[in-house]
This record gives sequence, structure tokens and C-alpha cells, in this order.
Amino acid sequence: MDYGLIGEKLPHSFSKEIHEKLGYYQYSIKELKREELTDFILQKNFKGINVTIPYKQEVISLLDEIAPEARSIGAVNTVVNRDGVLYGYNTDFGGMRALIEHAGVVIKYKKVLILGTGGTSLTATAVCQRLDAKEVLRVSRSGNGGAITYEQAHTEHSDADVIINTTPCGMYPNIFDCPIDLSRFPKLSGVIDAVYNPLQTRLILSARERGIDAEGGLYMLVAQAVLAAQLFLDEEWDVVKLTNRIYNEIYFDKRNIVLSGMPASGKSTVGKLIAKKLGRELLDTDRLIVEREGDIPTIFREKGEKYFRDLESSVIRDVAVLSGKVISLGGGAILRDENVMALRQNGAIYFIDRSPEYLIPTSDRPLADKKEKMMRLYEKRIDTYLNTADYVIDGDCDPGDVADSVINGE
Repeated sequence: MDYGLIGEKLPHSFSKEIHEKLGYYQYSIKELKREELTDFILQKNFKGINVTIPYKQEVISLLDEIAPEARSIGAVNTVVNRDGVLYGYNTDFGGMRALIEHAGVVIKYKKVLILGTGGTSLTATAVCQRLDAKEVLRVSRSGNGGAITYEQAHTEHSDADVIINTTPCGMYPNIFDCPIDLSRFPKLSGVIDAVYNPLQTRLILSARERGIDAEGGLYMLVAQAVLAAQLFLDEEWDVVKLTNRIYNEIYFDKRNIVLSGMPASGKSTVGKLIAKKLGRELLDTDRLIVEREGDIPTIFREKGEKYFRDLESSVIRDVAVLSGKVISLGGGAILRDENVMALRQNGAIYFIDRSPEYLIPTSDRPLADKKEKMMRLYEKRIDTYLNTADYVIDGDCDPGDVADSVINGE
């Protein structure tokens, strides 16, 4: 390959899409086992590569020249082949700094805990020191290599101002994991997570629920890719402008569009129109439940509503891991906080607010098969729909207009 990414496990990577949005070259993803790394690098059959977990430190000994900043950090994520001479750089430094600034997190004079001890943690440490942090501590399970343990972080450093996660905890496909309990750090003013898939990790959602400035790693990924591409091509660009454009495009492409609303509010119809316009797959959670266990009225009648809600939550966990989809929810899906949190990790929730007089009861909706039941259900749920929505969409319009409003975030 001419340009690409190497690492051990890369099914989660967005790098190919990001680099190819630059429009200059084809970009490949190549998984390498540890024993394959040396041969791949020394064969030099590439023009430029990015390096990710777990090879950012190991690759250094295989290169001819290391940029001073990368050497001082002790991690390389970009390698350029210039006439057979391999040069190593660390564009993660610029990417991490750009992410911190984009998130509005203040590092100066703050105590920072960095979770993890790999290459990205070394980069995050260097960035925080450059930004004049008061104290920077790395945290690991073992506490080896100058790090403190998680228990020490909890008991001795609960006054931390900022937490930066550089571990893979919470990364696809294990998106429901969280590396640390933020409730034990009451002074937190900022949280950064280098994980970019999902778009919002549990760590980031937990921080935002507490009113803490927080952001996941997508902006860092894009910024470091733009910086790497400059090195690949030996060109100078407006990095901030290019980073913002590609970040916004990737974020829109990857974020699920999640439709909530009352039964008969038109979610399925609108979902089909959105999916067609954007070229996305439509996932209807009620349809997925039917495919798994049979028709919904029978499930309610024979096994009860709790069984149905548990099944619905299971289906939602399955679809929440995915990205770039249109997801149409059953009317009661947002009644469980766990469902809402799962859906927010990769998506935005659009409430299709159709006036109750236009909602038509049908026999396949056990809780809304009569008009009076539909009206009571609307009154009972309306506050929850509003409180869980990122966007409230007027559902009384033509379905095409509703679909356009969703796409435009109106």
C-alpha cells in the first residue's frame, strides 16, 4: 500500500474515511500481528503510514530518524518513507491539543489524571505539560512504570480537575464499558476521551450529565490525520479549517438518526424517507423484535409488558453499537434511561411530535389500540418524549417535510 494505517485490531477505525476525504490518495487499513510488525516496516513498501495500538512505542526502534518531539514523548504514530529513509513523527500531540481546545477544557494550573500508560498517554502527558498543568499523573491497574493505581486515584487524588482517558475501555464493540467512576471526583471541570468509536463514550456522557465540559476522540483523530497528511505530501494547509470540515462531515455520517414518538406518529414512514435520501440503512426496533420473537400483541398477552421491555432494551443495545443508521423506536423505548443512554452514544434523538388528534389507534399496538388509550398514553409520556429529545420535530406536516426537518436538525 502507498498510504494507510497499521495496528493490531482495526474494525473500529474511521481513518480510511477521514484520509480519503482529503482527496489526495487511497488509504488502506492493515491489521498486523506483533510478529509481523518488524518485517512490514523494514520492507518499506509504503510512502506513509499511521501507527496505532499497540505499536506506537515498538515502531521507534525500526525507524531511521525520529522527530525530536516524538522522541521526547516516546511514541510515534506517523511514519514517512523518503527515498528509503523512514522518518517517525507524533501528530497525536497536535491532535490531542486540538481536541482539548475544541472541548473548551482548561489545563493550565490544573491537576490532570491520565488513564493508561501506552503511547497515547505519553502524548497526553506531554500536551498537558506544554499547557502548564499544575500536576500530571498517569493511572493504571498495576501502578507500574511511575503510574499510580486506580485506588490511589480515588483515595489520594479525588481533587483532580481533569481526567483524560487514553485506554481502549469503552471502545467499539464494548461501548457500554466505562474506565472510572466520575462521582468520586467532585472537583472535575473537564473530561477528555481519546476513544472516538462510539462518538460519545459512557465516560463522556457521564461527564456531561454532571455539567462537565467533555468530548470524545473524533476531533483528535481528524486533526492528527490532517497533520499526518501534510507530512505524507510535504505540503502546508489551513489545518484548523480542514479539520473542522472533515470532522463535521464524519460526525454527521457516523451519527445515528434516532426517531422517537408516539405509536402512529409516522416514525417508520419518516424513517424510510430519511434512509432513502441519505443512503442509510433503516433499523426499526419493533420489526427487529418481531423477527426475534414474533408479533408484539402475542408477546404482551403471553409474557407481559416487562418481558417485552427487556427484549426491547436488548435490541436497542444491539443497534446502539452501530453507526450511520436511521433507527425507528417503538413508542415506549424512551421510558427506560438505559435505552436513552445507549442510543445517545452514537446518535441524536429526534422526537416526532404529532398532535394526539392525528394519532390513529390500531390493533397491533397493545397499549394504543383504542382512541382513549392513545390519548391517555400521550398525556402520560409527553414530558418524557420532550426531556429525552435532542430535537423536537413538528410531526403534523407532510412526511417528506418531517424527514427534511430531521435531516436539517430543525
